[in-house]
Amino acid sequence: MSRVVIVGGSGHVGTYLVPRLVEAGFEVVNVTRGQRAPYTPHGAWEAVTTVNADRAAEDAAGTFGERIAALKPDIVIDMICFEPESARQMATALAGKVQLLVHVGTIWVHGPSVQVPTTEMQARRPFGDYGVKKAAIEALLMEAARRDGVPVTIVHPGHIVGRGWNPLNPAGHFNPVVFSMLAQGKPLALPNLGLETVHHVHADDVAQMIMCTIANWSSAVGEAFHTVSPAAVTLRGYAETVAGWFGREAELSFLPFDEWKAGWSETEADATLNHIAHSPNCSIHKARRLLGYQPRYTSFEAVREAVDWLIAAGTVETA
Repeated sequence: MSRVVIVGGSGHVGTYLVPRLVEAGFEVVNVTRGQRAPYTPHGAWEAVTTVNADRAAEDAAGTFGERIAALKPDIVIDMICFEPESARQMATALAGKVQLLVHVGTIWVHGPSVQVPTTEMQARRPFGDYGVKKAAIEALLMEAARRDGVPVTIVHPGHIVGRGWNPLNPAGHFNPVVFSMLAQGKPLALPNLGLETVHHVHADDVAQMIMCTIANWSSAVGEAFHTVSPAAVTLRGYAETVAGWFGREAELSFLPFDEWKAGWSETEADATLNHIAHSPNCSIHKARRLLGYQPRYTSFEAVREAVDWLIAAGTVETA
């Protein structure tokens, strides 16, 4: 039985990935900082070994990569690597010791789009601390694959959604009141002309992609793959679609961003600016061709599942 070690397996994607791995016959070890339960309960978790570790502290001490190697994994899936030095330690410790290292990145390695849909081959022009660091990690790991033979695959998710948390909304931030406003037929202002794009992906489709990299090892090693729904959506089209779920016609207005942001908190305005400045629209042709990736969810289907959960939880009010 092959052993899979997941770093940060109790989060959004791990909720779906761990049952897939267990059902496929893998021995699963989840390395986590705490004891958070998965977002959706599943009996497969009873077969999972949990190892508690403080990654930040152990990275600072230079020991985290070796701790993972000491677990004797065949496959490592790193869900929560955000610092280039952390990635370097992991790659160095696992060189020659694992069959596959899957790193979960982000489509924000690209920065603004030049041609759409954006392919994995397009030049990286990241901005912002998160995107810049993730692009640096990608470059470091790809060099480790070429130079040192580290069997690395990188998956780049879009805006991850699913049951249990707030999805990125049609205003480009995470305040669920936007869904309540659309459900109740209230006026909603969008920034600019509402034509910037966002690109969601259901957490289970990210889990599917990771399983595809394992199943198609020879095609996956040394490569990066976008992990998104089949199509990005505009903010305007997103708002109109959500209103339609509740039998409404969206009552939309449009304001230049600097005027629009006055109606929201600084945190929400900053989130929106980040999202519309990126306006991601990514291709999954490569993953479909090489790995057989076939997302189960469109962007709207993924968001609808999350919104239904928010309604049931009383977070989104429809009347």
